[in-house]
Amino acid sequence: MKDKQTVLERHVEVKTEDIKAVDLLANESGLSRGRIKRTMKNGAVWVEREKHVQRLRRADRKLRRGDILHLYYDANIQAVSPPAAVLVKDEGEYSVWFKPAGMFSQGSKWGDQCTIVRWAEQHLQPQRNAFVVHRLDRSASGLMLLAHGKQSAAGLSALFRERRLEKHYRVNVQGRFPGDLKLLDQPLDGRPALSHVRLMAVDPHAGRSLLGVRIYTGRKHQIRRHLSNLGFPVVGDRLYGGGDDDDLQLQAVRLVFSCPVTGQHRDYRLPEELLIGQASGRPGKA
Repeated sequence: MKDKQTVLERHVEVKTEDIKAVDLLANESGLSRGRIKRTMKNGAVWVEREKHVQRLRRADRKLRRGDILHLYYDANIQAVSPPAAVLVKDEGEYSVWFKPAGMFSQGSKWGDQCTIVRWAEQHLQPQRNAFVVHRLDRSASGLMLLAHGKQSAAGLSALFRERRLEKHYRVNVQGRFPGDLKLLDQPLDGRPALSHVRLMAVDPHAGRSLLGVRIYTGRKHQIRRHLSNLGFPVVGDRLYGGGDDDDLQLQAVRLVFSCPVTGQHRDYRLPEELLIGQASGRPGKA
């Protein structure tokens, strides 16, 4: 029956050039043409031509004999709508965005409609391709840089890879964080990991602390793991021990670097109205 499938995958060779991708995939999958078009728009249909594979979004794109269409359909993924990202600054060759919690940094073969990349491509004026140069966890929020050309993508990627870019975060943690604990250098996965932590405020009633964190290395879940290992898990962190009903209280709030295109100093900060709620009370010494 049409449109009853929850998850399906199809790989179809194009044997005649007078057929459209929508019709071919509808025939092979049992999905309606309307659903196929939406799935294409959401980045879950790919075309392979001479070993080169790319997303196929346009229903009217001409096919060649020998092309292979790849359909990755998941009804649950297709039903999800992305939260709204916010443009912080458009620099032409790259842009700075606020990625909300729940939005992915990049997509998969099953779609990309809930990614910051796709959001930028659809909402920037003038429209441009967008490329990821770094990532934030889906559950985290905050500043992200997107490149809009090969030169800027290479330059920005090098800044992250060579640690020539300052990354600052705000984090709410469980517990009263000691004000004299500043430098965390516990290795993670056998590799050096360095985080600088500053106490910003304490909420004694909720038993939480607001921290400012700068990381000097980029290990997987570095901030979450460092703080959890110390006994101060991030609020909302279901993976490392701070799980509760709150969203993950970890946010990228500042990026500082020299522009790889112009050489100018750049200092981007998350607008105050987008900052996560802070612990009440005054910065503490205890």
